[in-house]
Amino acid sequence: MKYISKTLRLFLLVGFTFSLSACLNDLDQSPNRPDFLLDEEFYKNPNSYQQVLARIYAGLAVTGQNGPAGSSDISGIDEGFGQYIRGLWQLQEITTDEAIIAWADGNLPDLHNQTWTPSNEFVNAAYSRFFYQVTISNEFLRQTTDEKLSSRNVGPELREVIRGYRAEARVLRALSYYHLLDMFGNVPVVTEADPVGFFLPQQRDRAFLFNFVESELLAAEGDLADPRSNQYARVDKAVAWTILAKLYLNAEVYINSGRYDDCRTYCERIISSGYQLASAYDHLFLADNNSNGAQNEVIFPIAYDGRFTQTFGGTTYLVHAPVGGEMNPVDFGINGGWNGLRTTSAFVNKFSDITGNTDSRAMFFTNGQSLEIDVVSNFTEGYAIAKWKNVDSQGRPGSDVTGNFPDTDYPMFRLGDIYLMYAEAHLRGGGGSRTDAVQYINLLRQRAYGDNSGNISSNDLTLEFILDERARELHWEGHRRTDLIRFGQFTGGSYIWPWKGGVRNGTATGRFRDLFPIPANELISNTSSKQNPGY
Repeated sequence: MKYISKTLRLFLLVGFTFSLSACLNDLDQSPNRPDFLLDEEFYKNPNSYQQVLARIYAGLAVTGQNGPAGSSDISGIDEGFGQYIRGLWQLQEITTDEAIIAWADGNLPDLHNQTWTPSNEFVNAAYSRFFYQVTISNEFLRQTTDEKLSSRNVGPELREVIRGYRAEARVLRALSYYHLLDMFGNVPVVTEADPVGFFLPQQRDRAFLFNFVESELLAAEGDLADPRSNQYARVDKAVAWTILAKLYLNAEVYINSGRYDDCRTYCERIISSGYQLASAYDHLFLADNNSNGAQNEVIFPIAYDGRFTQTFGGTTYLVHAPVGGEMNPVDFGINGGWNGLRTTSAFVNKFSDITGNTDSRAMFFTNGQSLEIDVVSNFTEGYAIAKWKNVDSQGRPGSDVTGNFPDTDYPMFRLGDIYLMYAEAHLRGGGGSRTDAVQYINLLRQRAYGDNSGNISSNDLTLEFILDERARELHWEGHRRTDLIRFGQFTGGSYIWPWKGGVRNGTATGRFRDLFPIPANELISNTSSKQNPGY
């Protein structure tokens, strides 16, 4: 069992949840479940504070109170589609050259085609889930003020513990606001200082949101555990530093002002904190990635346990959905594939050898699969990717005997990404050492190649190389859309891939799609909000 699983499982039994409809007419609702415990009664138990914090973490991993389905946090869409990692991943990956999906559920094909509208239910589900996390974080922060703790006669020892919990909650809320900033740009900002109940929160622009996320992370930092000293899968200083580094790397997109020196500075802090690359690339995506050495590289995992954190989102989705055709589900530790996710030839062509014998990151399954895609709904068109598995480093399946739910944790942030961010920040004028940048890239390539044959020289280190190397190293980990936007290649016609724009060979798309639309339901319910340009 993952270290935090017991707490998650205990808290799921408490029944503490908020119910957000697909129509977000109130971004900070009161709990409306009949089994909800009144807060003052609930907080008489000192353990309640840890349990509520665990529920915030659980919101990143699961979808409701009854396992994979049956009591969803968010209504209006299939429960699995409303899971945090699944929603984040689909908007970050299916919209790009790295992933395409065979399914025609609702408006799902519009994601890869880049033809989504404000009524797209998958865009709406991600937006709702991000704000759900904001909501439960806000409520925890309301219930842990000095005033509240004094009214409950909470002693100094527990207060000090709660101070750390509050810092973690602020970082988790900042993470969701970072995703809203990155994907939607201009959104309402609601905090624990706002009232509970119906009101129309003011929509804020990207500059406000950027400053808010930055200030929250900086304010929380001092009360966070040192890097690698907290429980596994919990927030520490390095998690806050990673979000800051990402914020600064993309600042030119977000606020039209480069912050590359700040990005490099926080990358250096993380690199000097004792993280180490996993010995083998594939260990990062296996069922024992919490113990096979990958845990030394991962800065912030979303923890899964096939017995207790069951969902049809998260790594359940990432392990099952790419399996189909001639792929053997047993090799992936599951009971069957979902015949959905593949990749495009544009991504495949970033590898000179697709067998994986040269670069182990080329994890393509090609038997019975064609390289090009003529019919998107045909799973055997397009190479499959065999990256995510529910088997451990010894080849044994995960703990769920049904083969439904993996133990594989989702590495949201890891050292490999930090190395690449450092090199890019340096190339964009962020200072630092070119020698260090080349060394960091070569550490990744030595792991991938198994020797020094893939090493690059200083002259090879260019921004174009970095973008392609990020694809090779980080594909299917939820970074691609943000990367392509930063390089000006997500929309427009400078980079075309199959089925971009809904055309077999790809076509240019409107630059306004660098931001997703504010969901139509949000605009109807919150008349103070305005739609993003172009929609």
